[in-house]
Amino acid sequence: MTDSTPDTHTPTTTRDADLPTTMRAVRFDAYGDRSVLRVDEVPVPEATGDRVLVRVRAAGTNPGEAAIRQGAMAEQFPATFPSGQGTDLAGVVAAIGEDVTQWAVGDEVLGWSWERSSQAEFVSVPEGQLVAKPRRLSWEIAGALDVAATTAYAAVRAVDPRPGETVVVSSAAGGVGGIVTQLLVAKGVDVIAVASDANHEWLRSVGARPVAYGDGLEDRVRQAATNGIDALIDTHGPEYVRLGIALGVPAARIETIIAYEAAAEVGAKTDGSVDAASQEVLAELAGHAADGTITVPIVATYPLDAVQDAYAELEQGHARGKIVLVP
Repeated sequence: MTDSTPDTHTPTTTRDADLPTTMRAVRFDAYGDRSVLRVDEVPVPEATGDRVLVRVRAAGTNPGEAAIRQGAMAEQFPATFPSGQGTDLAGVVAAIGEDVTQWAVGDEVLGWSWERSSQAEFVSVPEGQLVAKPRRLSWEIAGALDVAATTAYAAVRAVDPRPGETVVVSSAAGGVGGIVTQLLVAKGVDVIAVASDANHEWLRSVGARPVAYGDGLEDRVRQAATNGIDALIDTHGPEYVRLGIALGVPAARIETIIAYEAAAEVGAKTDGSVDAASQEVLAELAGHAADGTITVPIVATYPLDAVQDAYAELEQGHARGKIVLVP
């Protein structure tokens, strides 16, 4: 049995004695392609009030971060320059504010930043945005978990799946789609997993039924869904929202994490990581990752200085799993 017990420590100090005054952090000054990314030397942030300073051991990368940097989401999520980058994080508590009650210096944690700041050597976040890292969970997986896993959790919850139902998942082996697929299988759902042929073996290994994307997809899904289709979760684009309607899935049971306009047109759902952002949810997901209920493949790790290379690989859009920065 896998030990998912978190590491805990008795509080002895509010600050790591070896804490530096400056750190290296990803920054960009204008919207653009990945060439605008750089690593700057900046002051280490403070840990005051209810905030916790974490020495970052791993920070995941996400497609949404690339979209924000490119300016594609400027209306929804405008950047203030110079901007940092990164939401996912895992590391060791280096300092705590005077109002912090949940954490001590030396605790191993994972969590999230709402301030685009985790791709750095240190990050400061409110104590309620951290959970204990299970002992058996690697730093790389812990540091890549939050955005993909909470988005998947929210997407699954949005369609309210029941054991024995059939749910179609698009891009079912991707960073979010792969976790969606595994969470559904764990609930006893029959998953029709849309993905490239290269990912079919892995999808079968986690209990899903793969179907190749491309021309004729609707017919292939209908052939696979001998008991009908109860819901659809899209992690790729608007064509899958339209596919759900064509397949006769009620709009209330179609969820997309990306195709907001298509969802608005038909009345589908658009739940995402913000809707599942809580300590309770992330702790549950970290436990699932530690005990093997879900696997989170790590495609590659990069040092902070290679942030442009990390996003070059991410933006190809073909990786099955997560790409992680290791400061």
